[in-house]
Amino acid sequence: MRGALTLLAATTLAGCATTPTPSSPQDAFFAALKARCGQAFAGKIETNQAADADMQGKAMVMHIRSCSPDRIEIPFHIDGLGPDGGWDRSRTWIITRTATGLRLKHDHRHADGSKDEVTMYGGDTSNAGTATRQEFPVDAESIAMFKATGRGVSVTNIWAVETTDAGFAYELRREGRHFRVAFDYARPVAPPPAPWGW
Repeated sequence: MRGALTLLAATTLAGCATTPTPSSPQDAFFAALKARCGQAFAGKIETNQAADADMQGKAMVMHIRSCSPDRIEIPFHIDGLGPDGGWDRSRTWIITRTATGLRLKHDHRHADGSKDEVTMYGGDTSNAGTATRQEFPVDAESIAMFKATGRGVSVTNIWAVETTDAGFAYELRREGRHFRVAFDYARPVAPPPAPWGW
């Protein structure tokens, strides 16, 4: 009897040792994006504000181009807005892990690869979010940059990134402003050229 109980206890402990710890919503979110690394998808703008009139009806592609354990780079390409009327490859969304959550930054470049006056702005998550949606309120560094460059309207920005079984979305919100683009995971496309300056 004692031998049977010892065997049962050992089996139970072994079972506990191999049971994976549930990942946090941010871990699950990061892993879901990373699982599609190297893939690119077609999309479109979903909002209709005057500030984004030049993007209406334009072809768009997002490319989960580079992934490491703590960083994912996602270039955002827009057709028809480049300096020669071709593709605008100026934007890359960068999501990184931090000690307290996730961070979103925007790398903006010119066609010659030089950095835009306003680049590497963004923010950090302020809560756990969900496995499919993370929000990034503007950080102090970005607020200072916006004020210094005459973009005071942006100091209350909140960005969001979503990834679901259906697709990917990027969103910007503040009072009076809503911008959202979405990409369909059922519409993969060939990976585009590297973004400007990369």
